[in-house]
Amino acid sequence: ECMEVKHGRAAMLGFLHIILIQAGARFPGYLSPTAGLKFADVPSGCFASLEALPTAGWLQIMLTTCMMETGYFIFEYQGYGALDKEPGDIGGEGWIRYDDASTKTFKLNVERQNGRAAMLGVTGCLVHELLGVNALYPTGG
Repeated sequence: ECMEVKHGRAAMLGFLHIILIQAGARFPGYLSPTAGLKFADVPSGCFASLEALPTAGWLQIMLTTCMMETGYFIFEYQGYGALDKEPGDIGGEGWIRYDDASTKTFKLNVERQNGRAAMLGVTGCLVHELLGVNALYPTGG
């Protein structure tokens, strides 16, 4: 349950990334100053953007992800095995929590379903790109 919530959240962020990149949204400035690579120079395709990123950048991303997964950045461990936390409960005191069990169950199911849809959406975009068509508009529309 916990892994599905986490992967669903990552997939939702990934799908939002695909939409924004296809729309032309880019950060200003340099992605890699030493390589002279600007954010605007990165192509919009999923695989093309992966190939454009320097190896050192990928190593930094993987190191940061591993540190986040192991709880390195968290002073009080809140990940897997935390005794007072529910799966997916990563917010602070201002985070909305539901006291009603049926409302909480409904909200968690909605989040899981949205995560599953996002996982399929990302997979569909990758397959369309491999087929040589636009990830979001495969019919040319």
